[in-house]
Amino acid sequence: MRKTGAEIIVKLLEMEGITTVAGIPGGSILPLYDELNRSSIRHILVRQEQAGGFIAQGMARSTGRPAVCLATSGPGAMNLLTAVADARSDSVPIIAITGQVNTSLIGTDAFQEADTFGLSFPITKHSVMVKSPEELLKAVPEAFKIAMNGRPGPVLIDVPRDVQCAVCEFDEWPDITAVNLHDIRFHTPPSEYAARMDKITDALVLSRKPVLYCGGGCNTEAASQELLKFLRSYRLPVVSSLMGLGCIPESSGMYAGMVGMHGSYAANAAMHEADLVVAAGVRFDDRATGVVSKFCPKAKIVHIDVDAAEVNKIVSADISLVADVESVFPILVQLAAEKQEKFASAWQNAEARAVWLEKIMNIRRENSSTECGRPADVKSVNPREFIASIPSLAGKAGTAGGSLIVTTDVGEHQMWAAQYYPVEKPRTFLTSGSLGTMGFGLPAAIGAALANPDRRIVCFSGDGSILMNIQELATLAELNLAVTVIVFENGTLGMVYQQQKYLFNKNYSACVFSAQPDLVTVARGFGIDAADTADDDRWYEKAFAPDRKKKPFFVRVKINREEDVLPFVPGGKANIDAIK
Repeated sequence: MRKTGAEIIVKLLEMEGITTVAGIPGGSILPLYDELNRSSIRHILVRQEQAGGFIAQGMARSTGRPAVCLATSGPGAMNLLTAVADARSDSVPIIAITGQVNTSLIGTDAFQEADTFGLSFPITKHSVMVKSPEELLKAVPEAFKIAMNGRPGPVLIDVPRDVQCAVCEFDEWPDITAVNLHDIRFHTPPSEYAARMDKITDALVLSRKPVLYCGGGCNTEAASQELLKFLRSYRLPVVSSLMGLGCIPESSGMYAGMVGMHGSYAANAAMHEADLVVAAGVRFDDRATGVVSKFCPKAKIVHIDVDAAEVNKIVSADISLVADVESVFPILVQLAAEKQEKFASAWQNAEARAVWLEKIMNIRRENSSTECGRPADVKSVNPREFIASIPSLAGKAGTAGGSLIVTTDVGEHQMWAAQYYPVEKPRTFLTSGSLGTMGFGLPAAIGAALANPDRRIVCFSGDGSILMNIQELATLAELNLAVTVIVFENGTLGMVYQQQKYLFNKNYSACVFSAQPDLVTVARGFGIDAADTADDDRWYEKAFAPDRKKKPFFVRVKINREEDVLPFVPGGKANIDAIK
């Protein structure tokens, strides 16, 4: 058969099950767009390429499946790279396909030429520039496998315009299921696996103050189910990183909160006092550990992660296992039960663990308050209470609170949401973690809504973050999706303002807005119904009513700029020494 490069790309995307892509056309990718318009794939026209990448992330984060975004060469690809770097930082499987100038023009500083491949190399899991249409038959299926194999991540394929137009002959389409990239070199060798599992279960049975520390590698349906089975037979306090929110239900009775710089006092106290930390699917980033030398000072560390590069990179593990979480914990359940009979102290240790769990959960109850960080005598809306109330308000309006998917931008509202929003299920709290990209929330919410058309998406943002990608309100209005955008307005870059308050003696530099747009009017100007909570105390009936399920809604919430995110661990301090 004879096919152009563009035809090959589109057909392979269809074979991979891709039904929706997001992007903006331009000269160097027009041949692909010409073919795309004749395919079964729906194209979402964004207003800026970065948003296309975040829409793909919203789809991928909420489903666990790879999603695709497109951009043209030069500025289009440059705009997209922020979203690609964000996906790499948070282990999100997206495929970015970028147009490039004709191969004969590469290196000549041609119009809209940039070295997309070179620029993308350090911020992708894999990137490739194809030089012929034949290469696409291998490059596209491999991109999907690489994105999902082991620790997920983004893959970029840069395709020159003439390659998209060129014709090649081949006998049959590749068998995309035959691509196998699994490499046992990067997993714990089978010869060592049993011995390490034996050591881990010994440590579990002998511990009296253990903590399970869960990260993004636990935030899948499969991993969450296995963790819950483990916790039914071996009860202990559970803490999470920001990316781990949702892997263990807030209501489980064992979840002590998020750990780290803005983590709960109970979570940080548990880690500080623990004699054993089982770290699963986490990479010990600086926002979680604080000062590494003061992190978990009394604990033996067990590190379970699918990425060998993360083991012993920041925190030295006493026992490590390079494997996926969902395959490890069923074995731990079985072995831990067997080991109860091995050690004379096993039952006494089990009783001590029960006391330990009760102690940590009591600390959480005693130290968890929506008044934490709230200035005295402030009458404006308490953002913590507001965020915590969203599921119940949705329920009052006729939309089940447990069905909501939340996205956030980056800043104070993000941390309040992480601290107070009751996350019960994996893949329902989508946020930019490691890269901390303002402007993530709105396009990610659009992506989540596209991938989950039967669910209401709630985007928490701030008046600083929302303006980073506010143009995507046009995309949201055009698509008429079930997205409720809630913007907390305090006239500042809130997290910068707070850090300058605590760390720079209130020298507020470039963080207070001198002009403030009327965001309600702006939203309405984009064609989206909107309300200010100060003017409409029944706004939630419009925002969450079942008969509005397919319509977006915008909510402005005015708050006091002196509202702080506490606890807060200043640089150089141990997590246990947080301001609270």
